[in-house]
Amino acid sequence: MMKILYAKDFQTMSRKAANIISAQVILKPNSVLGFATGSSPLGVYEQLIEWYRKGDLDFSAVRTVNLDEYYGLDKSSPQSYAYFMYQNFFKDINIDPNNTYLPDGTNLDAEAECCRYNQIIGDLGGIDLQLLGIGHNGHIGFNEPGEAFERETHCVALAEKTIEANKRFFDSVDEVPRKAYTMGIKNIMNARKILLIASGEGKAEILCRALTGPIAPSVPASVLQLHNDVTVVADAPALSGILEQSAHLVDKLYDWDMEH
Repeated sequence: MMKILYAKDFQTMSRKAANIISAQVILKPNSVLGFATGSSPLGVYEQLIEWYRKGDLDFSAVRTVNLDEYYGLDKSSPQSYAYFMYQNFFKDINIDPNNTYLPDGTNLDAEAECCRYNQIIGDLGGIDLQLLGIGHNGHIGFNEPGEAFERETHCVALAEKTIEANKRFFDSVDEVPRKAYTMGIKNIMNARKILLIASGEGKAEILCRALTGPIAPSVPASVLQLHNDVTVVADAPALSGILEQSAHLVDKLYDWDMEH
């Protein structure tokens, strides 16, 4: 089942998504949460921090796994996703650092690192709730468009469109790593719940293709249509492509929330 929740803007989207994550933590304090990086989840993390500071949330027993990490970057690098998670979330909540896991970008033995990370996810008992963003080319994690769905953690060559989108986090496009470790589609689809967030008109076309178009590895996020518990939270601009479709497509907005 897929639920698509309408939010009027980025702030509302972030609050709705954070509410879903907070409910998961409250109902299961030792949840395994899958996290994402980039600009889309920043508002979610800010909201969760605010609720933690108010005493509404306790992350002391939570375990986390991140979708991906740049190949070749040390966790102390300001551009690494380990650094991102620490600066934007982990340092401001009471999570045990030993319970936070990411691929090790400094392990240049890709086969060994992918096996290690798959083992971590398995040893944790799988992911209870996986947070996802969606790339402009439909990637989830760093699962880029291709000929087949990659199954488990793997090392991927980043698409030029992804490199271009991520260059804003670096001094120049030449500094953007060309490879990354990422969970595979099987890792993601094995999560018990999936939460996909999207914001901005720039995501409207790809979100519409992913949620209402054919299921194909050329749009990796389209595979989410096959999961039995997906919630999409998107703001009005990101949903504009879906809303412009015919009535039978708009009917896919199961939990329509006309919040203004």
